[in-house]
Amino acid sequence: MIDATVVGAGPNGLVAAVTLAAAGLEVELVERADRVGGGMSSAELTLPGFVHDVCSAVHPGALASPFFRAWRLTEKVPFVIPEVSFAHPLDARPAALAHRSLATTIEELGDDGPAWRSLLRPLVRHAAGVQDFTGSPLVRVPRHPVTAVRFGLRALRAGGPAAETGFRGDAGPALFAGVAAHTVGRLARPSSAAAGLVLATFGHTTGWGFPRGGSQAIADALAGEFTAAGGRIRLGTTVTSPADLEPSRVTLLDTSPEFLARFAGDALPTGYARRMRNWRRGNGVAKVDFATSAPIPWADARVGSAPTVHLGGTRAEIAASEEDVLRGRVPANPYVLLVQPTVLDARRAPAGKHVVWAYLHVPAGSDFDATEAITAQVERFAPGFRDTVLASASRSAAQLALDNPNDPGGEIMGGTLDLWHLAARPTLSPQPWRTPLPGVYLCSASTPPGPSTHGMNGWYAAALALRDHFGIRRAPFAP
Repeated sequence: MIDATVVGAGPNGLVAAVTLAAAGLEVELVERADRVGGGMSSAELTLPGFVHDVCSAVHPGALASPFFRAWRLTEKVPFVIPEVSFAHPLDARPAALAHRSLATTIEELGDDGPAWRSLLRPLVRHAAGVQDFTGSPLVRVPRHPVTAVRFGLRALRAGGPAAETGFRGDAGPALFAGVAAHTVGRLARPSSAAAGLVLATFGHTTGWGFPRGGSQAIADALAGEFTAAGGRIRLGTTVTSPADLEPSRVTLLDTSPEFLARFAGDALPTGYARRMRNWRRGNGVAKVDFATSAPIPWADARVGSAPTVHLGGTRAEIAASEEDVLRGRVPANPYVLLVQPTVLDARRAPAGKHVVWAYLHVPAGSDFDATEAITAQVERFAPGFRDTVLASASRSAAQLALDNPNDPGGEIMGGTLDLWHLAARPTLSPQPWRTPLPGVYLCSASTPPGPSTHGMNGWYAAALALRDHFGIRRAPFAP
C-alpha cells in the first residue's frame, strides 16, 4: 500500500501532491487527461504557433497565495506583472484603469478617486490580513480580526441593494463592477462585492500577473517538482471508484462533490451524500479564443497596456447583464472578461501576431456560441477588431462541461458563490476537506477557500491528511 493517491492534476491536485511528496510520502497522481494542469493549461487552440490558455489565464490569487509564495513561484516560473492590473473601457470617455499604484488609480479616477481610496486603502495597507481572512475557511477565528471586520463591512455596503460605495460618477462604479462580476452572479450581493474587494486589493499589491508562455508553465513546474521528489504521475486514466486506484493510506480528490458521491457509492452517510449530489451550482461561461494579426485597436489606446480588460459599459449595464443570465437568458449586451497576454508576452504568437482570450456569462449548460457576441462587444470599444481576426475557437458552456467534469454546466467556480456556500463549502465544518469516508479528502475549488489558482484548497487538504494519518503537524510550505 502506497502512502497517498491524488485524483485530478488541476492546480489543487498538483499542490496537494507536491506537499505530500515534499513530506517524504510515496504519492501517485492520477489524471484522466493526457497532460497535467486541468484548467491551468495552455494549447494551440486556433492556429499553429498561437498559444492560448485553456481556462485560467491571469493569476492574482497565485501571486498572493501563501503556498505559492512559500514555494517561490516567481523564482521557478517567469512571470509578467503589469503596471496596469485591469482596465475598463467606457463609451465616449477615457477608460478607467486600475494601476498597481493605488495613488495613481485614485488620481486618474478624479471625482471617484476619494471613494476608491476610502474603499480600498485600508485593505491595501493590510493586504496580508485580507489574504488570510479570504484565503482561509470562514468557520474559524481570523488571525487579523480588525482587518476582517473592515473587509466584511465594506463587502456588506458595496454588495447591498444600494451599493453604498460613495462614488460620484460612472468610472469608479464601472471599475469595481468589472472585478465584482468575476463571481458569475448578481452584483448586488456581499459575496460579489467581497470578490471585487479581494481582486482589487491584489491588483494594488502583488498584481495581476501571468506566466510567460502560458498557464501550463505553472502546472509543468509543479509536476516537475513532484516527480523530482519521487512522485508518480499516471495520465489518461479515468477513475470512477476506489477500485480504479492502487490501494493507499489516504486519497485526495481534486474533483467535484458530485464525483465524490459517485466515487464513494453507499459508503457515505445519507445526508452527506445527498448534499454532495445536490451541490448547488452557479451559471456557466462561454469562451472564445482569437488569433489576430495585430493588437486590439482600442479607442482609448491606454487599454492596450492592460493584459486584463473588463467589457460591458457602466455598472448598471453589467448588473443588467448578470440579471439576464440569472433569468436564464444570454445577455444582448454581455459582460466580457478579456485577456490580451501578448501585449506583454510576445512569445505566445508568431512575430507581430497576438492571441486574445475572452468569455461571457451564460445560463448553465447553454450551447450558445459566443463568438459574435464577444466580437461585437470588443468592437464597441475597439472599432476594427473584427478585421484583425485570423481565426477563432469557441467553446460553449455545454462543451466546457464535457471537457472538464469538474465544471458541470460550464460552471467554473466550483459551486455558487453566495455567502452560505462560501461558509459551508461543501459542508459547514472547521475541517471541510475531510470527508466521512476514512482517509478520503476533497481538495477542489468546491472546498475553502474557493476558486482561483491559489492552490490553498490542495494545501489545506494535504496538511490535514498529513496530521491525521502520518503524525506530521507542520506540513511543507506552511504559511
